[in-house]
Amino acid sequence: MRRNTIRTSVMLGAILLLPLLVLLAQQTSAFLIEGPQGQTKVIQVQGKSYVEVDEVARITGGSLRFVGNQIILSVPASDTPAQAAPQPAATLSKPFLTGGIETMREILEWHAALKNAIERGYPLSDTWFGNYRRQIRSSLAQAQAAASTDVDQKAFPLLTNEFNTMNVLTDKYLKIAVSRDYLAPNSLDSDPLNEKLLTCWHSLASIASSNQFVDDGACQ
Repeated sequence: MRRNTIRTSVMLGAILLLPLLVLLAQQTSAFLIEGPQGQTKVIQVQGKSYVEVDEVARITGGSLRFVGNQIILSVPASDTPAQAAPQPAATLSKPFLTGGIETMREILEWHAALKNAIERGYPLSDTWFGNYRRQIRSSLAQAQAAASTDVDQKAFPLLTNEFNTMNVLTDKYLKIAVSRDYLAPNSLDSDPLNEKLLTCWHSLASIASSNQFVDDGACQ
């Protein structure tokens, strides 16, 4: 008799609990899973959201296992290949960068000597400028020997072009000095060849400071 009473009480409690959950449910919303297409209902009870695990397994194509008091959801691996990590930008090798900066410094020093001689009216001497030529040729050879990467190989011709431009600029004013008694002090300021030299120099300086090769056409 006592057992029947207990069983009746349990059944009655279960019957009463079910509508109670429905009464407590504040609203029903949708639970969406990105990737596999699908959705299912979400029931909110006293501020908490509940989703049927069977529905989650269905949407994800997974399977459920029951181990003791645990429910384990196994989801199949995605066929989408993992994105490869971005490759770091190629940089100049340290030996080449060091040699290139030294060559640029020497070209700038050569240019300053030419500019100073023109502005002050000093005689222009091929012997004097010849020292710069020989020194920079040696520096270029060392930079070329240090070029060990593809980026180094791409940057070296730009450095060589800057040397060649400085050569042509110097020869131009050596010839002018021979044919004229007077050379305007500001001759370099309006010279397109001088402007090209300085533009290339700034481009090379930008490459050296950022250690990133960018050919903007300034040294062609």
